[in-house]
Amino acid sequence: MTNFWSIWIIVLSSVVIIGCIFLLRACSKNDTGVEEGESMGHSFDGIEELNNPLPKWWSYMFYITIVFSVIYLALYPGMGSFKGLLGWTSSNQSVRTLEESKIAVEDALKEGRWVQYDQEVIHANEKFGPIFKAYADTPLEELVNNKEALKVGGRLFLQNCAMCHGSDARGSKGFPNLTDGAWLYGGELETIKTSIMNGRHGMMPPKGGLPIEDSELPGLAEYVVKLSGREHDAALAAQGQGSFMKGCFACHGMDGTGNKFMGAPNLTDNAWLYGGSRGAIQQSIKNGRSGVMPAWKDVLGEEKVHVISAYVYSLSNK
Repeated sequence: MTNFWSIWIIVLSSVVIIGCIFLLRACSKNDTGVEEGESMGHSFDGIEELNNPLPKWWSYMFYITIVFSVIYLALYPGMGSFKGLLGWTSSNQSVRTLEESKIAVEDALKEGRWVQYDQEVIHANEKFGPIFKAYADTPLEELVNNKEALKVGGRLFLQNCAMCHGSDARGSKGFPNLTDGAWLYGGELETIKTSIMNGRHGMMPPKGGLPIEDSELPGLAEYVVKLSGREHDAALAAQGQGSFMKGCFACHGMDGTGNKFMGAPNLTDNAWLYGGSRGAIQQSIKNGRSGVMPAWKDVLGEEKVHVISAYVYSLSNK
C-alpha cells in the first residue's frame, strides 16, 4: 500500500470516528429551548414531533462501539499500513504444505507476530492431510466409486466452484453445465483433471476472423440452428451454409461437431454456453466469445483437485 492510500484510510477512518462522537453528543444535548417530552411545534398528517432525546441505553451502546473500534484499530491492522500493536496478520505468506506452514509460523513468532491463518493451516493439514494423500494415491477410476471421496469432492466443489457453475453444477450463461455430458475439451477423467489443474482459455474471435458480412449473420445463425436439429428455414440455412464454409469448419468441423483439442463447441448437440436463440447465436458470431477458467493447481493443490475431478466426472456419469 502506498503512503497516499495509507494516509487516506487513516484520515478517513479518524474523521468518521470523531464525527460519530460529535453526532452522539449533539443528539444527547437539549439546546432547543423546549422541555423534554414537550411539542416541538411541528406536526404532519396528525403526527406531532416531540422533544424526545435518544434513549440512554442506545447512546451508551454507540459509545461502547466507538471505544471498541478505537481499541481494535490500535491493536490490529486497519489504519492504513499500520500493523497494530499486536503485530497480528492473517498469513505470513502464500503457503499450503504442512512444512511450509510450520516454517511460516516459526518465523512469525520469532518476530513477535501472530499468524492465525498459518496456525489453522497446520492444524487442518495435520488432520486432513493423510486423508487427501490417500485419495490422491487412488486412481481416478476407483475414486469415482468411493462414496466418501465423492462427498468430500462435493464439499470442495461447493466451496470453490459453485460460484461459477452453481451449487447444482448446472452453470449459467457463460459458465458450463457440468451435468449434461457436453464437454468443450473432453469429459474423460484425466481431461477433467487437466482442465481444473491448469485452467482453460476459450477464444472465438469476432466472426471467426473470417470475411463474413453482417448481412450473412441471419443465414449463418439459421444454419447453426439446423445443425442442432431444430426447425429451421431451409432456404435461409442453405445461404448460411455457404458462409459456414468460408472457414467456420476449421474449428467446428465440416459436420459441426466441434474440436475438443481447441475447445470449439459441438454445434449439433443443442447445448449452448451463451444461449441458443437465433439472436444469441448471431451475437456470438458477430462479437466473438472469450471464456476463462482459472487454474486451481496453485490454489487447492493437486490432491484436492484429484478429488474434485472425480466428483465432477460423477455429475454426468451417474
